[in-house]
Formats: sequence, structure tokens, C-alpha cells
Amino acid sequence: MDESTGKRKSIPAHVGIVMDGNGRWAKHRFLPRVIGHQAGMKAMERTIDNAKDLGIRYLSLYAFSTENWKRSRSEVQGLMGLFRYYLKGKMESMHRRGARVRFVGHIDAFPDDIRDIVKAAMERTEDNSDIDVIFCVNYGGRQEIVDAVKRLMAQEIEGPITEEMLCRLMYAPDVPDPDLLIRTAGELRMSNFWLWEGAYSEYFFTDVYWPDFDRSELERAIESYAGRERRYGTA
Repeated sequence: MDESTGKRKSIPAHVGIVMDGNGRWAKHRFLPRVIGHQAGMKAMERTIDNAKDLGIRYLSLYAFSTENWKRSRSEVQGLMGLFRYYLKGKMESMHRRGARVRFVGHIDAFPDDIRDIVKAAMERTEDNSDIDVIFCVNYGGRQEIVDAVKRLMAQEIEGPITEEMLCRLMYAPDVPDPDLLIRTAGELRMSNFWLWEGAYSEYFFTDVYWPDFDRSELERAIESYAGRERRYGTA
């Protein structure tokens, strides 16, 4: 096996990231939380570029969880404003990068204008194939499983229910399960992210706050992943 082949095999096909620490990053700088979220958006842009450059085919980003609605009204409104700004202002550059933009979660809970922007972004980039960027918004892993079970029950399946049946009813059944799940800001949990799909994912936790997450930290996560032997419970 030559060096280039070995390098390609060490790159995970699908990386998922819990982008945590925007608020604490801002607090340590005596700044409003919304400034931390703005810095987090810039980190997200960097990471998409870096992931594509490193050969990651699928990048999923936990952008807004089903629990985030419990945050203060002002913070939620600030996040909605950032969604609007990012989706309107950055989608064309994402398209030029060859990124296919996708959204999973209960999008119907967002305001009409955001839903329209989401639809337009997916339609604009649907033929791109350099990297799939999956934004998980109003997403919860438990809710995803519940939704899959509801859809399965509606089909009135006869005979035994299998894992494969549920897999086909998840939010993004054509996306491979994440090989590597990353969480920033020192928290050692995944907080309802890809619960079904992440059953055999490798985990990487870093103390770096999300706004400071850069290429070197992504490379460090990939290096850690490359040094592991994935056994899928067989040994």
C-alpha cells in the first residue's frame, strides 16, 4: 500500500461535530453571547473548507438542538438572525465550493422565511458532490428514532422488524453513519446527537472552544481516529 493510499484510508468519510463553547468563549472575553455565536459561524466556515480540503466526504454539524429552544428568548432570536444571515449570505459561496447543503431535523418549527431559505439552499446545491454538509437543526437523536418508529408503524409491517427497516426511515438514510464524532469545549457527552447512527462511531473530545477550532485541531482529531482499530464489537 503506497503512502497516498494509506493517507486516504485514514480519513473518515463522515465526521460529525457538536459545536460547543460559543457562549463560554464570549464570557471569557467579557463579550455578549451573540458575539460568541458569530465567531462560531466563522469557525464553521473554516471547518467546512478544511474538511473538504482534507478529503472528508460528509460533514454533519449540530447547529441547533431540540433543547436549544429553552435558552433565553434573546439568544434564540439572535441565533435565528445568524441563521438568516449565514444562509442568505454564504450559500452561493458554498455552492461555488462544490458543497451540497442539507438540513435534517424538524425544520417546520422555524419561521416561514427561514424554511424558504433552507429549501432554496438545498435546491441550489443539490447537484454538488465535493462534500455534503449536513446541518442538524432543531434536531434530537431521540426524536429521530421516535419519528422513524412512527413511520414504520404507519406502514403496518407484517413480520419481524429489523434494524435495516429503521435505518431506511432515519432523517438521512443515504448518508453513511459517522465514522468520527467530535465535541468541543471539554464536555464529555454527545447530547442527543446521532444516537442511532453513532452506535459504532469513534469519539474525540477537545477542550478547545468552538470559535477557536481550526485546521490543526481537526487534523489532531483525524490523527487520533487513524490510530484506532475499529472492531464493531467483534473483539
